[in-house]
Parts: sequence; C-alpha cells; structure tokens
Amino acid sequence: MSDVTEVTFPPLMWGEEAPDSAFDHAVMRATLGCDAGLISYKLGAADMEAALVFAPEVPLSKAMSMLPLCGVGFQNALGALAPPEVAVHLDWWGGIRVNGARCGGFQVMASDTDPKAVPDWLVVGFTLPLVPPSDDMGLTPDETALFAEGCADVTPPTLLEAWARHTLNWLNRWEDDGAASLHSEWRALAHGIGEEVENQSLTGTFLGVDEDFGMLLRDDDTTHLIPLTSLLEAQT
Repeated sequence: MSDVTEVTFPPLMWGEEAPDSAFDHAVMRATLGCDAGLISYKLGAADMEAALVFAPEVPLSKAMSMLPLCGVGFQNALGALAPPEVAVHLDWWGGIRVNGARCGGFQVMASDTDPKAVPDWLVVGFTLPLVPPSDDMGLTPDETALFAEGCADVTPPTLLEAWARHTLNWLNRWEDDGAASLHSEWRALAHGIGEEVENQSLTGTFLGVDEDFGMLLRDDDTTHLIPLTSLLEAQT
C-alpha cells in the first residue's frame, strides 16, 4: 500500500516498500549484495510484514541469535504501544503470541546453512495479522489478530518504526555487552518454558535454551539440544 504515512527509520537503517512479500524482497536484495540495515516492509489492510537484512561477522550458530533478538525488539515495541493489559510473548519457533494466542511470527534465512560458517547475509522477518480472517473467533481459539486484542489504535507504520528502534537498541547491546542481557529479556518473554512440547519428533519438557538459544528438551533421562539453525528457511 502506498497511501500509508511515510515511515522513518533510525540511523544505519533504511526502508523499502516491498511489491509483494517483504521477506522475499529482503532475501532478494541481500542476495544481490545490499548493505546491512535494509528493512523491507509491506503494510496491508489485513496484515503487515517486515524483514531486516543483517551482515553477520560471526558464525551462523551465533548469528542465529538475531531471530530471538528481533522477537524481543518486536515485543518491546508492541508492549510500549499497546494497552497495558495486552500481554505479548514469544515462541521459541519464532511465533508471536498476543494474550496467549498465536498472532503471526518470525522466519529466518541465511546465505549458508553451515553453523560454523560466517554467512554473507541473514534475513529475519515477521508477518503480523491485523484483522481476523473470520468474525467468529471461536473457530480458531488459539489464533488471533492484533486489532482483535484491543490494539486497534496501534498503527502499522508506528509499530514498524518502533520495531526498528527497539531492535537496533538490542543489536547495540548484543554487540557491546554480549548475549547475557538478551538471554534474560527473552527468557522472561518466552512461551512454554517448563511445559511439554514437541520438536522434530521429540516430545519432552522445554527446559530453556543454551548460550546460542538452542532449545533444551528433556525427554525421560536425556536432554536434547535443538539448535536455532533448525529453523532456517530453505532457499528456493
């Protein structure tokens, strides 16, 4: 949509309105060698999309922390704009939860899938439904949309700008101070820790994450480590 108000981004970030999928546009631009800091976005009437291009300087296993970092940036942004009674949490898989129900989520892709290699680029993007597909929310009680959760006054351009600012703040903290503060913030926002979950045909108790945000899943007497790289989207 081109009739939205102009979107402004913090220093070192800039935006491009995507003609179709914001994530696909960011991946295409990253593949062509664009600089880090590009945010592609598509602000529709029913949903909004955005994706951020990174140029990691660390191996992929470490760079994958940008997925939870972008999630924390989103939670902080929406948490500051939404009414105080609105609860925003994050799934390990990248999902966004608003008042406990799934409300869109994040995806990630990199130029390389080798955890030990430094990728040329990494893209993290999200899709957020704004209005429910049906007036009967009872049909999908575990899924919701932003405007159905008391957030009708949160405009997509404002949320996009806030996500960029909060994400940049966390990126600076991660670069300056390491991952400890991000770990602490993410754990407080994580959905399902201590509960039984299923991941890659394994079922067990979600104990938390390791230093690289890999899932620690306790199954009987074994604790499995499922790395964040398992969430990478395949390149087409």
